[in-house]
Amino acid sequence: MELGFLKPLFDRPGPWASVYIDTSWASEDAAQQWHLRRRAVAGQLIDEGADAYTCEALMRRLTEEPVSGTPPGRALFAAGAEVVLDLPLAAAPYIGEASWSTLPHTAPLAGLRDDQPPCLVAFIDHVGADLELWDALRQEPAGRAQGAPWRGHRTVPEDRHEWHYRNKVENTWKQNAEIIADEITRTWPECGAGLLVLAGGARERKVVRERLPQQIRAVTVETEHGSRSSAGRADGHLDEAVAGIQEEHARQRLRDALDHFRAGRGRGGEHRPGSVEAGPGEAAEGVPAVLDALRSHQVATLLLAQIAPDAGRDVWIGPGADQVGVQRGDVQAMGVPKPERARADDALMRSAAAGDAEVMLVPDGMAGPSGGLGAVLRWTT
Repeated sequence: MELGFLKPLFDRPGPWASVYIDTSWASEDAAQQWHLRRRAVAGQLIDEGADAYTCEALMRRLTEEPVSGTPPGRALFAAGAEVVLDLPLAAAPYIGEASWSTLPHTAPLAGLRDDQPPCLVAFIDHVGADLELWDALRQEPAGRAQGAPWRGHRTVPEDRHEWHYRNKVENTWKQNAEIIADEITRTWPECGAGLLVLAGGARERKVVRERLPQQIRAVTVETEHGSRSSAGRADGHLDEAVAGIQEEHARQRLRDALDHFRAGRGRGGEHRPGSVEAGPGEAAEGVPAVLDALRSHQVATLLLAQIAPDAGRDVWIGPGADQVGVQRGDVQAMGVPKPERARADDALMRSAAAGDAEVMLVPDGMAGPSGGLGAVLRWTT
């Protein structure tokens, strides 16, 4: 999961109210359940010392929740009587949660937001393509490429001119494929997609793919489902195919990140004597090592385990994202006269967002970093 969307939370001081709430309306008594969930949120925040104005802003926003068309859950972050960020969740929180803390409690987002990258889907035929950007919540137009149709006709005798006709048709199609590939290449950096899916005939897909730049071909997958026609775009099999492609892409990225982490962690001499916490090699493991790497903006991928004993460990922070340490004195040495306590996972998320790192959740049952916190690094010392 990319963390750029969280930066507005870290540009202003706390304390913060953080709310994770189930917004489903599946049961017959949904309205009553929604009322009870809102009351529970308000009660938790008041118990933790949240100010009345911030609680009121959150309750007002939650009261506006529509009865239908909602995502499974929402995460809301408020400070200073203002809801600063209101995020749809791909999954409902197992247990509703509300907290009042120095930093926004962003760590649960790693398991509740859709971590699959937006997907650019190209519906191709022999004269052009329609592009759509798909993510967990929407499918929207992203561009269009239109080539030239071939309007020629065979002349008599056919056997004499057939080769000429076929040659012109082939040249026209190759030119159209270039136009489609150019439009995909132009759209790619602007749309923020991490995966390209080519839908259409096998021949059309192949010729367009061959003309894409290598960096896009590397994240391109073809599907036999779907076509440029409206019926082809509404094909339910295409939805299933794209969802499967995205899930496998996300799983492979996690496997690759964990392979890099284990290889870096396992290098001789990188572990501190008597500790599982590794110094910054190609991987960092444990709170002190990961904090060191984050302060120097070495972290490419922050790894958070679904069950992480060290996640709730206290660290000390200052107002800046790089002002974080295991000991209070560490942060005082950075020029912060009055450091404050924060959860380790939330402090790591803040520093990772500032350093343009991504975060990946390691599911329960999959071997990850000891203590549940680790990182794959961009460069080594």
